Amino acid sequence: MISEYQLRVTPYVAANAQALREFVAQEYGFDVRTLTSVRILRRSIDARQRTVHVNLKVRAYINEPPREDEYQHTEYPDVTDSPQVIVVGAGPGGLFAALRLIELGLKPIVVERGKNVRERKKDLAQIGRTQMVDAESNYCFGEGGAGAYSDGKLYTRSKKRGSIEKILHVFCQHGASTRILADAHPHIGTDKLPRVIENIRSTILQSGGEVHFQTKMTRLITKGERVVGCLCETSRDMNGNSVTKEFLGPVILATGHSARDVYRYLAEAGIDIESKGIAVGVRLEHPSELIDQIQYHSPKGRGRWLPAAEYSFVTQVDGRGVYSFCMCPGGFVIPAATDKEQIVVNGMSPSSRGGQWSNSGMVVEIRPEDVQKEEMQIEGEGREAAVPDNSALSVMSFQERLERMCWQQGNRKQTAPAQRMADFVNGRLSYDLPKSSYAPGLLSSPLHFWLPMGVGRRLQEGFRHFGRQSHGFLTNEAVMIGVETRTSSPVRIVRDTDTLMHIRLQGLFPCGEGAGYAGGIVSAAVDGERCADMCSAYLKR
Repeated sequence: MISEYQLRVTPYVAANAQALREFVAQEYGFDVRTLTSVRILRRSIDARQRTVHVNLKVRAYINEPPREDEYQHTEYPDVTDSPQVIVVGAGPGGLFAALRLIELGLKPIVVERGKNVRERKKDLAQIGRTQMVDAESNYCFGEGGAGAYSDGKLYTRSKKRGSIEKILHVFCQHGASTRILADAHPHIGTDKLPRVIENIRSTILQSGGEVHFQTKMTRLITKGERVVGCLCETSRDMNGNSVTKEFLGPVILATGHSARDVYRYLAEAGIDIESKGIAVGVRLEHPSELIDQIQYHSPKGRGRWLPAAEYSFVTQVDGRGVYSFCMCPGGFVIPAATDKEQIVVNGMSPSSRGGQWSNSGMVVEIRPEDVQKEEMQIEGEGREAAVPDNSALSVMSFQERLERMCWQQGNRKQTAPAQRMADFVNGRLSYDLPKSSYAPGLLSSPLHFWLPMGVGRRLQEGFRHFGRQSHGFLTNEAVMIGVETRTSSPVRIVRDTDTLMHIRLQGLFPCGEGAGYAGGIVSAAVDGERCADMCSAYLKR
């Protein structure tokens, strides 16, 4: 017999397989010896009350072994001699588009400007040592995209656009823990995700697809109103001259939210794009023990059986959202710049989430019309620079100026300007800073003074509100690290709602986060699959 049950158990029972079997047997009147297996289908933590419980949905197998696999397998046929589709970018949107193309009998040709995920790791390590950023291999560019080394969270609120479960099962098929199928907020971990990405690449290659690293798209190839391929810079010859190569086929454009050269090319080529709202702010880092104590309502913190605590805050200040973003329990703050003369920060967590600190983006909603306003003026700019034109790149320009200002405040290195949280709220300079996970180092700076007024003032009010909601959260034990600007793409590449093709260019499928249609690993992967489906339909037509 197979039965499913909803349970509310202690953290110890949820974490211990034998204790869980005994609980199910006692609760429902079984002999524990007849329970051959109890499989957890859903898991979430309820920490709203003083006593923390774990809610479980389980499947119990009584007097019979489990029959089905823990995850559903997807078959990938040989597409060596099939029609080809060019996929620009090897982030989650591009990789899942490639896998779906193979399912549909098409050959993906993946071109990625950065290095493979293993080589890329070496360049990331150099940022902390040398304070230098490789413009083509960093936390945003390279195999796996921005998510590969920035936590690997798989949670999305989007339920309408495709099969989230399918995405999670494909991750499991390529080496992710099956825990992600049960957890309310699934997470692979920065230490585990690179191997999963390598396995996805192996599937693409073994099925007859191609993957080209250090191959940067420079322009699209068009015939009339139709995209028929792209031109890429692949390397440099012995004389230092760039070598270019054509790749022919319809194009799924999945370049990620930081490919500013692509946005500039599209604007110059007259390809329809529009400015899009983003959110900007800081990374806020607390000791993880403090967050555990606050969220689990206990001076002992999480204890032995609970994971590092998460939090989520949101409020409105003067008509704009102020909220936490990409919370990383037991994680690290990382330097996520993609070029010289800019500082950008992000967060990541290993699979254990066992680090000394917990961090989150704390950001303010910015709409395209906001960057025209006086309150978004960036310190040190003239009035002319503070009010950009109304072009599709105006929000991106605001991003760039703020990142450069942060770099100047950080002593023109990757040393990040920082301020204690309570000092920021009260408008005081921090004369010292707490220890931090940010490897390049911190420099005390008056963020309350030089952040745009529309950002800084809203963050101050938001922090006061969050401190009232959660006693102990607003504290000088926490440090704010500037700046968090790459929450999403500042540009949307306009596409048709039904066909997902560009509204004017047939054969071009803007995809994922970089095109303005996703906001994380899972939603980008779902959009990649949808673009592959529409590309297949286009080729059949």
